[in-house]
Amino acid sequence: MNRTTAKHLIERYFRQLTEGCGNGNCRNEFCASCPSFETMDKNAAAAKALELFKNNAKLCDPSKKECVCPDSQLDSMTSSADLLDDFSDVHHLTENIVCTILSDCEEKGDYSALIRVIGRVFSNTSSLINSFRKDKNCKTENPDSIESRKTSKTDQQADKTADLLGASSEASEDSKKFDACDVTVDIEAVRRVFDRLFEINELEEALVNALLFLTPSMNLDLLYLDMYDTNPDYLNIFIIIMENRNLHSPEYLESALPNICKVMSLLPVSAQARLARLWSQYGVPHLRRLLETFQQLITFTVVCNEYDADNLVNDDETVVAATECLKIVFYASILGGNVDVDHNEDDDEYFQSDEISLHELLGEERLYKKAPHVDSLGKELGVRAIDSREPLNPFEDFVNESLNDVVEMDKDFTFFKVDAETKFSFQTCPFILNVVTKSQGLYYDNRIRMYSERRLTAAYSMVQGHELNPYLKLKVRRDHVIDDALVRLEMISMENPSDLKKQLFVEFEGEQGVDEGGVSKEFFQLVLEEIFNPDIGMFTYDEETRLFWFNSSSLENEDQYTLVGIVLGLAIYNNCILDVHFPMVVYRKLMGKKGTELDLSDSHPALYQSLTELLGYSGNVEEDMMLTFQISHTDLFGSPVLYDLKEKGESIPVTKENRQEFVDLYADYILNKSVDRQFRAFKRGFLMVTSESPMRYLFRPEELELLICGSRNLDFEALEKSTDYDGGYSKDTQIIKDFWETIHSFGEEQKRLFLQFTTGTDRAPVGGLGKLKMIIAKNGSDTDRLPTSHTCFNALLLPEYSSKEKLKERLLKAITYAKGFGML
Repeated sequence: MNRTTAKHLIERYFRQLTEGCGNGNCRNEFCASCPSFETMDKNAAAAKALELFKNNAKLCDPSKKECVCPDSQLDSMTSSADLLDDFSDVHHLTENIVCTILSDCEEKGDYSALIRVIGRVFSNTSSLINSFRKDKNCKTENPDSIESRKTSKTDQQADKTADLLGASSEASEDSKKFDACDVTVDIEAVRRVFDRLFEINELEEALVNALLFLTPSMNLDLLYLDMYDTNPDYLNIFIIIMENRNLHSPEYLESALPNICKVMSLLPVSAQARLARLWSQYGVPHLRRLLETFQQLITFTVVCNEYDADNLVNDDETVVAATECLKIVFYASILGGNVDVDHNEDDDEYFQSDEISLHELLGEERLYKKAPHVDSLGKELGVRAIDSREPLNPFEDFVNESLNDVVEMDKDFTFFKVDAETKFSFQTCPFILNVVTKSQGLYYDNRIRMYSERRLTAAYSMVQGHELNPYLKLKVRRDHVIDDALVRLEMISMENPSDLKKQLFVEFEGEQGVDEGGVSKEFFQLVLEEIFNPDIGMFTYDEETRLFWFNSSSLENEDQYTLVGIVLGLAIYNNCILDVHFPMVVYRKLMGKKGTELDLSDSHPALYQSLTELLGYSGNVEEDMMLTFQISHTDLFGSPVLYDLKEKGESIPVTKENRQEFVDLYADYILNKSVDRQFRAFKRGFLMVTSESPMRYLFRPEELELLICGSRNLDFEALEKSTDYDGGYSKDTQIIKDFWETIHSFGEEQKRLFLQFTTGTDRAPVGGLGKLKMIIAKNGSDTDRLPTSHTCFNALLLPEYSSKEKLKERLLKAITYAKGFGML
């Protein structure tokens, strides 16, 4: 068959697919006139026409309807028919050209021509930039527009709820809506081509070799020629390459993919932001594929290498580049999910200070800079992790445990704080670190600040000629812990707030315990028991949720709430776990976000349910509900208090049209305005201790809660495995076996009492009980004495009792009646 005949037949197939034959009763499944035919765009029709031609598919009678295909489309579709026989004149690819070459190769049973073309195009930057271009009128759909309509019922319900509650899904003014025309690649065509190519085994090696040849020139383009600034379509190369669904396979992992990541990490921030906005429009499966590709490269590289203090993973270019590429996917996941970039707290007032610190006077402001770290890509996109309500892919999927196992956090912390311009720190990409690893970084930051305050105090003492206390020392009476502690902290916060950055040292009057951590733990526990006592009235307690909330009618002054915030900050700063029960919105507000209606779900669930029903009500809202913009709540004494959400609210009815506004204002009042005085004072105290900490950059609200409160999930099996023994005991000693059998037989409350007795808190640390290094030491032979503990060191002193029954009886008595400190 000559080229003219082939071209004519392809045109007829194309018309049949786009125009139909005109017969309303047509039964040809490949005809647009067939009732069951699924409409396709012109690019897909052109590719299908070539396929039908190759298979000699059925053609309807053209006499039924005669139409003329647009010349531009026909030229694009049939230009492949005018190619040279060896296709040596192909210097860029389109879906039609690939299909033509494929058809020719299949007919000959030889794919060498296709392999040569793929190798030539994919190894040349200019060829790739001009490949798979969209129509100039940009009428194609977004890459996942069809797929997005096939979302699961769960996703649809989540979207419906978000719409009902008015959750913002906009990122910033310049990225609210990413115009698909901003990218000139026809992504759907690229995906279809890769699907066809991967059916041919011989092509994989050609693609790998082409990419290996391509990346060095890209490296030069981006490092020295600023090629993206010259031609923004340079981004097309990355868009096309990353549609290769086999990038995570071994053939690519060893060389090609690392090189791709390295050049991608060289893209300017504006280009990375374009990629993030584009990928945010991809469906969850495609974004997950990208995520898993970079994660697999990181894991593969980490597992295949050995790292130590002299050979840091921070110096591995492949791991660093893949992490920076993963950051693009991370922000794409945020942008594509449920995002709230509004409702931000004004934090300026908390950080303003005209006082020049000693660190600045000594030229150490690099180590102790007050300004929080800002991620350049997040800034370009106008979004932060804290703005995400629900990302496309869960945050947990971005954590790489293999990497966390080899990161040297002491070195990484130095890079983060001091050598950020010359060394890479994984703390600049906190999404890849788990809570345990990040808490180590925070621990180093806190300890270095403590040592610095101690050194500065010593230097200041030498200059002034009198000795100052290098610690934040609190001497309290156990029966007056609130009065003594809060009065002392109030004086410090007013006279010298920097003293709050010193290491805490607590002494109970009349007791001989030396504070190596354990005394502080009990101090915090006693303070919290008093503060959250409902009789004091600073906080209200919800029996249903078992959570505390700020009492909007509290008679306590702001200083009391400030001191509560200081206590919370001191606990984090001194690595103590607290038994506090706040809803998640408190931690979101501490990190700079205001409460919205979505936060009512755990803080005020009954109200949330009522407002959700109001938004979904299909009847006459005004007549049936009879609500106005005036609400009422009860004060401290149970008396009703009226509040107008809008001026003259009692005369403004709630209607179907304004009910969303009513819900927004109601939630804003409950979570923000009604407790504004109390929460601002509380946050002020909290930031007195933590304002210079990287905590707000490293942690998300749910992680901050875990950092403060620890985990309530107590895995004593893990504790048993991690426990060390001393004084002649081992895991095989009979009393140790009896001990663990006894512990495992305890109920939940008894286990918490044991944990409290041994460690000073009934919560597990970040990472679970397996991270708690408990020591069981022999404390003499059989005796009637009770077991004792050093809570500072998580050490249990256990006599070698003569029987399991005696062990259990003595242990229960010790953990039930233990209180106070004394010297043994």
